[in-house]
Parts: sequence; structure tokens; C-alpha cells
Amino acid sequence: MDTTTAAAPAVTAARPARRRDRALAVLAATAATLTGWVAAVPVAGVDLVVRNGGTEQSVTAAAVGVSTLLAGLAAWALLALLERFTGRARAVWTGTAGLVLLLSLLGPLGGGVGTAATLTLVALHLVAAAVLLPLLRRTARR
Repeated sequence: MDTTTAAAPAVTAARPARRRDRALAVLAATAATLTGWVAAVPVAGVDLVVRNGGTEQSVTAAAVGVSTLLAGLAAWALLALLERFTGRARAVWTGTAGLVLLLSLLGPLGGGVGTAATLTLVALHLVAAAVLLPLLRRTARR
């Protein structure tokens, strides 16, 4: 008689799992970029410096962690918003995330001071994307 009531608990149960999986994706991306920073800066000795306007600035672990965390949270928020307003959220989000990745690479390519710093910054961007894109995409409603 009441088929919608039977479906409601399944939908409600999926929400906490989706939130958990998305939070874990953001945390995994943050951990991955911090691992990359540790491998490059203290271990390999890369002088990770960027040019911001006319000044040079060192890229710290805190900057890498906070940037990745904020990017991951923004990606999550965009996915959640798209899920509310379009039936093609997964496809739209994936295309948008790919475009954002390409645009984000303009920063390191134009701002890294030296080849090692530029390659490290590009690698950190790619690591974050390699974790966030598939993990968040997988959580999207179908």
C-alpha cells in the first residue's frame, strides 16, 4: 500500500554513507598532497617557492594542506549543489572538475620559481585531482 515509505529508509540511510565517503575523499586528498609535499621538500630537498606578484614565498605544509582541504570541500559543495538542481550532476561535475584542474595548473606553470618547484607544484595539483575526482565522482547519485 505505501511503497514510498519503504523506499524512504534506503534513501535516508544512503545520505550518511555518502557524506562519510565524501569526507574521506577530501581527507584522503589532503593526506596525499601532504605526503607529496613531505617527499619533495624535506626528503628530496626541493626549494618549493612561488612567485606572487613581485615577491617570492615558500610553500609550507600548512598551505598545501589547507589548499587541498578547501579545494576538496568546494568540489564536494559543487557536487551536492548540482545533485539538487540537475539530473546530470555526475557528468556536469566531472566536466567542471576537469576544467578546474586544467585552470589550476596555470598557477604552478606561471608561478613556480625554478623547474623543481614548478614540477612539484604541478604534481601536487595532479595528486589532489587523482584522489578527489574518482572518489567524489563515485559518490554522485546516478
